[in-house]
Amino acid sequence: MKTRAFVALTTGALALTAVTVPAAHAGDRAADPVSPFGSVTTAAAGAPTVSNLRVNGGRDLVVGVSQKAFTITFTAKDTRGVANGVAALWKGGPDADRAEKILLPPLEQQESDCVKVNRTTSTCTLKIVADPKSQIPDFDLANAYAGRWTVAVFALGRDGSEYENQKYGKHSVKRAAKLTANASPEPVRRGADVTVTGDLTRASWDTHRYGGFASGAVKLQYKKQGTTTWKTLKMVSADSRGKVRTTTKASADGHYRLSYGGSTTTGGATSAADFIDVR
Repeated sequence: MKTRAFVALTTGALALTAVTVPAAHAGDRAADPVSPFGSVTTAAAGAPTVSNLRVNGGRDLVVGVSQKAFTITFTAKDTRGVANGVAALWKGGPDADRAEKILLPPLEQQESDCVKVNRTTSTCTLKIVADPKSQIPDFDLANAYAGRWTVAVFALGRDGSEYENQKYGKHSVKRAAKLTANASPEPVRRGADVTVTGDLTRASWDTHRYGGFASGAVKLQYKKQGTTTWKTLKMVSADSRGKVRTTTKASADGHYRLSYGGSTTTGGATSAADFIDVR
């Protein structure tokens, strides 16, 4: 049985304002009337609205084998002011209340996280930690859940009216990757082969370790000394152990590196640059 974590959190948000909020409006629900994700629905009269929602500053959430803190921010607006706001990422199951995995702020997070901009508008910031080693069922991460997660958001007006959209949009939650590179020999004769080797590894949320990752999408890149532009020389593959090995002809002093652009489930990675002296 799944924990009803999101409904518990939104219920807690209601409880925070129970003393000052009229109960007559407690059942109102509304979907986002201006959602950028296409779920445009007419809002209930007098309900709050939500806009400008951003997860992790708009960047993919890339998590290694330890905790990763991130934020969800959004603007909430209500004619009588905003009392509270909650947001979460979830995956699996029919909704956030019955999600197989969920990332959400602590239950004790207070309404002060919504900062008043003016009489009707507040900016809400939710601080969340993604933890592959979490001991709480449904709050940990597992490899099978890397990819697109759904965003849920809730806002409470000071008059008791509610906005809730458990399918506001999507955001990528990915496994972190690492990449190393070593170029040799050094120095090298002009026109001779430069051999570049490296290791591509990826975080396992199941074992909490990095392991070799096979991919054919690794770039060998070169930057001539005294310039600022990296040039992709070729695409190379990492084998089943994540090992990369390739050669190129030495032309001038410069730096070599390996770069992996990432996938729908894995974050990108770029190695440190290795300088080669050409004589």
